Amino acid sequence: MFIQTQDTPNPATLKFLPGCDVMTEGLPPLEVNKGDVASHAPLAGQLFSVPNVESVFFGRDFISVTRSANADWPHLKPAILGVIMDFYVGGGTVISEDGAQVEEEVYEGETLEIVEQIKELIDTRVRPAVAQDGGDIVFKRFDIDTGAVFLQMRGACAGCPSSSMTLKSGIENLLKHYVPEVTSVEEAF
Repeated sequence: MFIQTQDTPNPATLKFLPGCDVMTEGLPPLEVNKGDVASHAPLAGQLFSVPNVESVFFGRDFISVTRSANADWPHLKPAILGVIMDFYVGGGTVISEDGAQVEEEVYEGETLEIVEQIKELIDTRVRPAVAQDGGDIVFKRFDIDTGAVFLQMRGACAGCPSSSMTLKSGIENLLKHYVPEVTSVEEAF
């Protein structure tokens, strides 16, 4: 097995490409932070056994790993590569059956139509671009009264120095252009 690595715009995050699907078809990307219960994501638990691994993000065909500020990649990268390789060679499954639960707010009527437009734009225009950088952007909610869209930055995008610019200059302008009801884009935590 050959695992490629790529730098991301976030210097604390490195993208690992195992050359196969990471997330099962139909499951959304998953982010697990150090200290979270990772029983549904066994690979995340194994990666957290490597000192200074702070966060793990599983995309469709990649794994983004975020390190602590006091660590450096030349020391961490070999250990992380070893954990990923051993996991896949051993036939591990990234997400167990009980980890595929997603809660979502329910919208109706005109608001539902607006939310569907927003989600389609994010899925077709935004998510593919940020996935190339080892991250993801997830729709959290839309406030019809204020026109605010709340998005969560994950993977390499979370904590990236350019993430606020991505939200405001890129995504906000895109959504405002195509969905007039949108007045702002805010980061949800």
